[in-house]
Amino acid sequence: MPPQSLAGLSLRDLEYAVTVAELRHFGRAAERCHVSQPTLSEQIRKLEAMLGVVLFERLPRRVEVTSQGAPLIDQARAVLREARGLLDVAQQQAEPLQGQLRLGVIATLGPYYLPALLQDVRRQFPGLVLRLHEGRTADLTEALEQAELDAALLALPAPSAALTSLELFFEPFLLACPQGHPLQRSAEVSLEHLPTDDLLLLEEGHCLRDQALSLCRVPRNGREERFASSLEMLRHMIAAGEGFSLLPQLAVEGRTDLAGLIGLRRFGQSGIGRRIGLVWRGTDPRRDGFQALAAFLRQMSPLRDASEAASGRG
Repeated sequence: MPPQSLAGLSLRDLEYAVTVAELRHFGRAAERCHVSQPTLSEQIRKLEAMLGVVLFERLPRRVEVTSQGAPLIDQARAVLREARGLLDVAQQQAEPLQGQLRLGVIATLGPYYLPALLQDVRRQFPGLVLRLHEGRTADLTEALEQAELDAALLALPAPSAALTSLELFFEPFLLACPQGHPLQRSAEVSLEHLPTDDLLLLEEGHCLRDQALSLCRVPRNGREERFASSLEMLRHMIAAGEGFSLLPQLAVEGRTDLAGLIGLRRFGQSGIGRRIGLVWRGTDPRRDGFQALAAFLRQMSPLRDASEAASGRG
């Protein structure tokens, strides 16, 4: 019985055997494989000894595959095919942004940012297959750390020391209030003069809620809160006259579905908003690919002017 260990099995020897079977000639097979005929013949004999099967019948003017060797030659072809496939996959992985990318995105950004972006991403990175996942910051962070996601679009700073990030753009917050609200009529809107009793918030778990509380310096307790489960419900609560809130620019600017019910104001101060970044695990070897994606997303930023102003360049 031939040995069962793979230690002595060489892909090179399988290639020799398949070439001999194809050309029916040791000399021509040696030329194609760029070895001497004695070397090729010796390796074929070693392969036959290892397998315990004579693969070829050596005739005076030609070589024929034996009936016992035919299925082994077919299997050798399959092994070589799979080995070449392994090299192809490795080459694809070595190229930035090839194959599947599981991308998380916070719920207050995805529906407003992705639609204008996906066509450009697919055109720029045709080998990239996005698998999108929407969620809250804590859930996306945990999924990243557990390698259930490859990268995520989050508000910076990254919430974990295990994650690496690159900033993409700065998104200003706008004051959204019901039409006719006193804030809409004030000469200048500033955070210091906001009546926080009327501030509407997203429910616990949304980073936008924490940002609004921090910017408006609202105590975390001691006030009755009215909150929404989603950004769209928050907009409808404002339109219904329940109060005001700080909303990301991409989510509200240019919207006409609640025209005449919501008024938008810009703040007099600069830097009122959030920094959006691409975040991934620091241990992920695809750093170059993520950096290339971040550079492209930064170039395609829908809020480039706001980002430059926030960084002091504009």
